[in-house]
Amino acid sequence: MGDKDLEKFRQHWREEITEHNRAADATCSERSSKKRRKRGPGPSCHGDGAAADPGPGCQGDGAAADQGGPELGRENSGGAPEVEGPSGRQQEAPRGVDYFYLAESLLEGRTSPLRVRLEGGRCGGTRGTGPADKPPDRSGQTPSNRREDLLDQLINDLNEINEIPFFDIDLPYELAMKIFAYLGKTELGRCAQVSKAWKVIAEDEVLWYKHCLKAGYQVEADIGDFTCWKAVLRDSVKKEQTLQANWKNRIGAASQLQYDVGGILCDAHSCNGLVVSGYTSGDVRMWDISTWDSSALNLETSRSSAELGPRPHVSFVRINSTIAVAAYKGGAVDVWSTVLAREPVHHYQHCQEIQAIAVASDSAAIATCSGYQIRLESSDEKGYWRRTYQFELQKLVSYLQLVPGAAVNSGENQLLVAAAEDTVYLLNPDTEPKVLHSIYGNNVTCLDVSINQVACGVKSFGWIMSHGNKVQVYCLQTSQPLATLGNSAGDFTCVNLKDSPPYLAVTGNKDRKVRVYDLRTSKEVISLYGHQLGVSSVQMDDWKIVSGGEEGLVCVWEQRMGTKLWEMHSRHPVRHLHFGAHTLVTANIPDEKCPRGASIMDDDLTAHRRHRGIIYVYDFSIDKSAPVLPICRSTYDEDVGYSYNIALSMPYDQIK
Repeated sequence: MGDKDLEKFRQHWREEITEHNRAADATCSERSSKKRRKRGPGPSCHGDGAAADPGPGCQGDGAAADQGGPELGRENSGGAPEVEGPSGRQQEAPRGVDYFYLAESLLEGRTSPLRVRLEGGRCGGTRGTGPADKPPDRSGQTPSNRREDLLDQLINDLNEINEIPFFDIDLPYELAMKIFAYLGKTELGRCAQVSKAWKVIAEDEVLWYKHCLKAGYQVEADIGDFTCWKAVLRDSVKKEQTLQANWKNRIGAASQLQYDVGGILCDAHSCNGLVVSGYTSGDVRMWDISTWDSSALNLETSRSSAELGPRPHVSFVRINSTIAVAAYKGGAVDVWSTVLAREPVHHYQHCQEIQAIAVASDSAAIATCSGYQIRLESSDEKGYWRRTYQFELQKLVSYLQLVPGAAVNSGENQLLVAAAEDTVYLLNPDTEPKVLHSIYGNNVTCLDVSINQVACGVKSFGWIMSHGNKVQVYCLQTSQPLATLGNSAGDFTCVNLKDSPPYLAVTGNKDRKVRVYDLRTSKEVISLYGHQLGVSSVQMDDWKIVSGGEEGLVCVWEQRMGTKLWEMHSRHPVRHLHFGAHTLVTANIPDEKCPRGASIMDDDLTAHRRHRGIIYVYDFSIDKSAPVLPICRSTYDEDVGYSYNIALSMPYDQIK
């Protein structure tokens, strides 16, 4: 029904009800006066104010209203016959345009006015007084006023029905978008099925673009980069589910990053698809695993060819998206650009051996410690390197970390966290070193830093050994302790805070257990046992945990169930472990850099294969999917081999 038709219908309805009420009032007053003159007062009549039990001759208004004459009972003022309703009350019989009777019947819950009319005709149609002769009800409203209220209520109901969907008539599109912005993906899909107008609003690109950003998909993209963000979100979710299934079922491709002539692997590090490694021969190699190129890029050192003698071993290597760093025996440090590569862009020298090294996660900044000295080097916008600051501590530094991000940085200065024996320092170039943690005799066994927190493993000693080893968490802004985690008999060998989900921290211990703690309650929420010689490295995300052990075992755990999905084994301890969305990089580095009975200068390098160490890269992405990864490092077809390294796990490993 259109707006014009509805307005015409309402006007016709009001005019008809008004004329009907006027005619009813006039007819009732005229007939009442005729009856008084014709019959006259009875002997027991006391007028209009007669008692509740009037005599037979009473002709007051109350009696007339209760009894009524034959003529009044036969028809009402409008000439419509009356029937008795289901409740015993006498009602008007429906006629062609008697709309108020239809409205009253529907609102009072009677099933059908036609059924009432038929029942009244079948039973003889008990006649009663018309609506105009009824007395006011308890609320003081006359029947005509009551019918007008019912009519208005029915018209309002029709108005509500006519205004659905309300976005088409009353609400602007911008306000409708504001309301739909509070709905989730499932609710938007349901609203799109209501009507065409709602479908247009529910599939607006702005809404689905915000849902993509909220879910973490296409974060760096602009809204104009894709024509259908709903399809982008659907494809991203499907891809993530497939990727998670590949992780769980160990479906992907495996590769080994080797450098045969480099000697024994000394250190390895990975970040954002780049892997760097250093060897006892003094060589440094870099791989770009994002392109799946197995060829290594040789990074030349700053050592001139005129210098005699063997090149020093590589002590540490680090890499980020901008620079690659290598520290050598003797205190030398070389820096390369990941874009230019080959030639080093910076070089500096320490007087003593380097104990620790750290690089910034998002900038060209390096921190190295040698003896009691900590040195911070950084590059400016033009690419010129300079010494930013130099700290002198009173204890030997064993761990060093740069604070990621700029949330807690003052100005442009880079904050450092250093662990020296039993003390943890917060170093700011503008102020004196600040002590975060210090307990005499309780040495720090591991360290990790996030944007606003620092976690360090503390070893118990002396009279407090009964309290067990713990992990202390401090706030970088206030330098106050936030939580004390664990109470273990073994030393905490590793802790990962920056890569863990919010309010969670994962640790590895010498007691061969991987533990996950809730920083809000300082309680242990997950405990996993799967290593034989202690845990050396750990990392976790929203649904999985990956741990590496001293025995060379890499285990992948499901966080919710606390069960082991699969494992991989190698000869040497796992010293580096890092995974992204679809890749896993592990480095098995031997402890002995000069094994007994093996000379690096020998021509037959195959004799030292078991002593070298290895870097593994696992790719679980969809486009590189392959059969289940092999459970054995050597194939069964080989006649000879130095080590088969067979490691079976359930339920995904099967031997055919």
